[in-house]
Amino acid sequence: MEPAPTALPASSRESSGPFSWYRSLTPQGRRAFKGAFGGFALDSYDFQVLPLSMVAIAAYFSLTQAQTGLLTTVTLLMSALGGILAGVLIDRVGRVRTLIITVGTYALFTVLCGFATSYPMLLASRALQGIGFGGEWAAGAVLVAEYARSRYRGRTLAFIQSSWAVGWGLAVIVSTVVMGTLDPGIAWRVMFWTGALPALLLVYVRRKVQDAPAVTKRLGDGETHVPLSSIFRGSLARRTLFATLLATGTQGGYYTIATWLPTYLKSERGLTVVGTGGYLAVLITGAFAGYLTAGYVVDLFGRKKSFALFAVLSGALLMAYINIPQGANTLLLILGFPLGFCASAIFSGFGSYLAELYPDAVRGTGQSFTYNVGRAIGAFFPTSVGFAAGDAGLGGALVYGVMGYALALVALAGLPETRGTELP
Repeated sequence: MEPAPTALPASSRESSGPFSWYRSLTPQGRRAFKGAFGGFALDSYDFQVLPLSMVAIAAYFSLTQAQTGLLTTVTLLMSALGGILAGVLIDRVGRVRTLIITVGTYALFTVLCGFATSYPMLLASRALQGIGFGGEWAAGAVLVAEYARSRYRGRTLAFIQSSWAVGWGLAVIVSTVVMGTLDPGIAWRVMFWTGALPALLLVYVRRKVQDAPAVTKRLGDGETHVPLSSIFRGSLARRTLFATLLATGTQGGYYTIATWLPTYLKSERGLTVVGTGGYLAVLITGAFAGYLTAGYVVDLFGRKKSFALFAVLSGALLMAYINIPQGANTLLLILGFPLGFCASAIFSGFGSYLAELYPDAVRGTGQSFTYNVGRAIGAFFPTSVGFAAGDAGLGGALVYGVMGYALALVALAGLPETRGTELP
């Protein structure tokens, strides 16, 4: 097993304009960026369809809050399986082929969710959607990381991460229109049917996007035997453990917010669908700004300091948000921007950091495993909120999100700094 890449000083002679990261990409790198950006945006869209339709789905199938929360949990649990499978595929058949497979999978099963005639059928379709959902991010992130220069890798991958806010915002816009004009009994189905959008992206990726030359050469030489156990050997074992804990904490905190905040605003704050959309718009605007801003922070101050900063701020802001007194909805609106900013900014470092933690031969396996197994374990945070809401109220139960950010801080103690690491 080759050792993980060593950190090298970034060149000081390259331009430092705000979009120099994009200009530094080759033409193929730019196509890869567009394909990964679109894939993750539509990944986000298909995921967000569920939280935005939760109230209507719960009413249609007469679900408890725990049953409703299980829909998100099973998606995230199955994303671990999808992430593990995709990680192995990334290193065996290439980044682009895996991207195509995962996007096609999550699009297909999102559409099938709209045809569900029972809760078990919806639960099963959502679980299978999670397999594609789990693998897409790593395929796109590794693809772009290998085209990006070390000096700009943090901000380049942060822009990929920002596409999550783009997809989330698009889902909120579509939901506001669909839920506001159609009967709730059919509106949630229409939302899932719009999940067919990613099929359009597949045409572009198949025709235009290629793996980085070093990866293409390795695959052409037949160097594709990558056992999953490779990431649990030697010094990589410690990295895998703590990187998984880091992903668990950050995603547990984030998915608690993303899953339950729309329901919290409607059920405990008494907002209408249109009103909820306005509050979420502020949150999403903050998220988009957070993704982009944090990319520069990650490159300037390093990966670990950036994770620590945004974990502390996210936990503190979530506590403040759920403790705003009833009737102070204007303050709720104002605080939504920094909450969205910090809860999303913490993800901007993942694409570059996880890629830099692993050598080329197991980069896809390591990155996809840690991120998606962390996501699956983090899935228990939204479920815990659903069970605890009966006693503490939904607002009080959201404290589980704060616990996630605390776990992320603990995980950082076992990981190295990787800023400046050169990839092949």
